Amino acid sequence: MWDADGNEYIDYLCGYGSQLVGYGNEAVDEATCSRIRSGDLLDQPAPLMIELAEKLVSRIEGTSWAVFVKNGTDATTLALSLSRVRTGKALALAAEGAYHGAANWCGTNPFPELAFERDRILTFPYGDEEALGRLFAEHRGQIACLFLTPYHHPTYKPQVLPGPSWHRTARRLCDEEGALLVMDDIRANFRLHEGGSHLRFGAKPDLWCMGKALANGQPISLLMGRGELMKAASSFFITGTYWTSAAPMAAAIACLDEMERLGGVKRLEELGNALRVGLEAAGSDYGFGARISGPPAIPFLTFDEDPMLYLNQRFGAAMARRGVFLHPHHNWFISLAHSEEDIGVTVERAREVFAAMREGRA
Repeated sequence: MWDADGNEYIDYLCGYGSQLVGYGNEAVDEATCSRIRSGDLLDQPAPLMIELAEKLVSRIEGTSWAVFVKNGTDATTLALSLSRVRTGKALALAAEGAYHGAANWCGTNPFPELAFERDRILTFPYGDEEALGRLFAEHRGQIACLFLTPYHHPTYKPQVLPGPSWHRTARRLCDEEGALLVMDDIRANFRLHEGGSHLRFGAKPDLWCMGKALANGQPISLLMGRGELMKAASSFFITGTYWTSAAPMAAAIACLDEMERLGGVKRLEELGNALRVGLEAAGSDYGFGARISGPPAIPFLTFDEDPMLYLNQRFGAAMARRGVFLHPHHNWFISLAHSEEDIGVTVERAREVFAAMREGRA
């Protein structure tokens, strides 16, 4: 990408994960523009909505229906409402530090006037099966749902992959309580498994929230669910003026096709692994404990010797000055538009930065 001053960057933030097949992908952009010329937001949904829903239901294992919305907060908030309607219970559980959107029920705004919206949201340390079990036991008969991301991707901290029994335990506890398991796959979808990130880790959700990379940057997200939840999903009123916009749906269909054409998850993992190996080796060569956490397609670099991330800030700023756009506090993303050459250039410039950091020049 190029900034307003004409500086060129290899971009590893990818529109906060929305860019899966690359900025300006011709197939996606043409599908989008063609649909705009034919009519985007009309009085009734376009047939594309059914086409996309069927495409996703056939792809995401375990799902039977889809509701299209505009952003991730729409999807997670709808999942919470549906869980409460279905179960007749009010409490929801979520991991400490997990991000499920910008609504007050799941946000971090410190104002006491907003705190009451979080009163019925209980938190636990991600991956702590005993702590999660205690919450279920202490609030028996009151829990509507458990929100989980496929793996833990907090801001300001290394990412955490789930233990071998984590998702199995979560499923068992939900079944015993009669609660719904909500998989917030908004950030990771289509970068971990073509059939949904839950398959990567053996999870079995009841509801799926997806978005970001679905339409390569066009505004669309969705809630998907198991067939037995369809009646509850259709029992209460939801709407959004722009939810039936057809152009993002056309973009999503084209993006899913392009993802397969360009090599999909296998290709993303090859590139991500090459980046991890190169950056960790470069850091080690210059005396830094540079560590990449998370899945290969969604990496995040931290320094063993600096949990406060000051080295991350120095590293990110120095890399930006050398034409590589990274984030010091938020995980990165691999795109199918990245190439082996991009990875090689990134590692080469990282070596320059590690050398400068060791000498106090960065």
